[in-house]
Amino acid sequence: MGVKERRLREKVALREEILEAARELFVKEGYESVSMRRLAQEIEYSPTTIYLYFRDKQDLIHQLCDETFSLLIKKLKDLHLDLGDPLEGLRKAGYAYVQFGLEHPDHYRATFVIPHCHEEMVGLTPEELEADSGMQCFNSLRMGVAECIRLGYFKPVDIETTSQAIWATLHGITSLLIGNGKFPWVDKPTLVKFTVDTMIDGLMAKPAA
Repeated sequence: MGVKERRLREKVALREEILEAARELFVKEGYESVSMRRLAQEIEYSPTTIYLYFRDKQDLIHQLCDETFSLLIKKLKDLHLDLGDPLEGLRKAGYAYVQFGLEHPDHYRATFVIPHCHEEMVGLTPEELEADSGMQCFNSLRMGVAECIRLGYFKPVDIETTSQAIWATLHGITSLLIGNGKFPWVDKPTLVKFTVDTMIDGLMAKPAA
């Protein structure tokens, strides 16, 4: 391996080390409580080194969220959902979303649970919103809902309201399962399946009499 390649690998490794340390600190101490100096102390580098990789703390949390969304998008793509059956696709995606949170609890907490600023979403153009990794995840849900309505699987509900309600349900059970380990939960896969199925079935159009 040449010097250039080795230095590139070292830069990538250091960036990941910074992200991992930031994720753990944000989850443990809270986003507002962690400064760039505190992060530098944690990884035993100077703050200047961190600023070589991230513009500021807002840029850091934004890239942390992007990493989480990229992992989630990959998990959903790996399902190889049948686009001809959006109803089954929504069910599988719902199961996979919760499973993702259980498999990556710190990623999920840092992105969806701990309070941090999302002001960068305000004022974005439609093109910029479409390119945002978080909105790409939500748009895949919205498209599935729209198809279920179009094909008559769902009642003629409002697409935006329904999509947000589905995500709120998924987020709720995911947050509870990863954040309240002392509660005597029933078998988690059974609980997740029941929650997702009940949510989807409640939207189904009643068959004609």
